[in-house]
Amino acid sequence: MESLTAILIGVLTAAAVYMMLARNIMRFMFGLILLSNAVNLTIFTAGRMTKGEPALVPYGQDAPLTDIGNALPQALVLTAIVIGFGLLAFLLALVFEAYRRLRVVDTDAMRHAEPKEDTTK
Repeated sequence: MESLTAILIGVLTAAAVYMMLARNIMRFMFGLILLSNAVNLTIFTAGRMTKGEPALVPYGQDAPLTDIGNALPQALVLTAIVIGFGLLAFLLALVFEAYRRLRVVDTDAMRHAEPKEDTTK
């Protein structure tokens, strides 16, 4: 199962890098979302996907009685999902405002801070 997940992570990362190299800011945003999902899968896979019981210790015991699932990767992925959603919301608002002001989504055309040089002189 881990090998299939590793292949999926590789495909997601490759697609994300390809999309993030485009000059369209919407493609960059979708590539960032794909990269975030690939990182979440990597964290989840690094925690080893095992079948086990919840990480609960019975009353009066010092340790769990059976094999337990690792709760740390699940907590990290859940935190990463929340942070990624906040980043997506901010990026979406930023792209919307840039499009509203500039009426373009091509990053090369967004050159207010760096105007094109006049080569006719």
